[in-house]
Amino acid sequence: MNHYSELLGYIKQLGEADPFVNTITQGDFEDVDLDKYNLYPLLHIQINGGNLNNGQAITLSVQIGCLQQRSSVNEKPDKFWDNDNEVDNLNETLAVLNRLWLIMYRDFDRNNITASENPPLEPMINAYDNGLDGWALTFDVTMPNTVINLCR
Repeated sequence: MNHYSELLGYIKQLGEADPFVNTITQGDFEDVDLDKYNLYPLLHIQINGGNLNNGQAITLSVQIGCLQQRSSVNEKPDKFWDNDNEVDNLNETLAVLNRLWLIMYRDFDRNNITASENPPLEPMINAYDNGLDGWALTFDVTMPNTVINLCR
């Protein structure tokens, strides 16, 4: 009956195994960049809510963000690329989320967990106080409720 903590722990474990992720946090996205000692790229997990499905399963809405800190260089301005690493940040963080999603989707299928088929990605450009770039991936997972038996 610990679907919430199992899901958080599972995603955290995947983030720890990713070679590009340096910090993993969880909670409200409004609080993602409050720690001045974060090492980027940062993976942030938020579970937004859920549904109880007739005692048979629990559906949770998950949002995972991967963010990298923006840096600028003092060179002659380039009108297309700008003078920062925004494009690199978006490429790197998208690759992290793509890897995580592919692993999760495969593992969910093996464990009788249903996930969104085509989860949306939302860019996060120059977000928060530290000027972070990245993506947020939002999806639902439906996990079987194997602990509670309504017949007992």
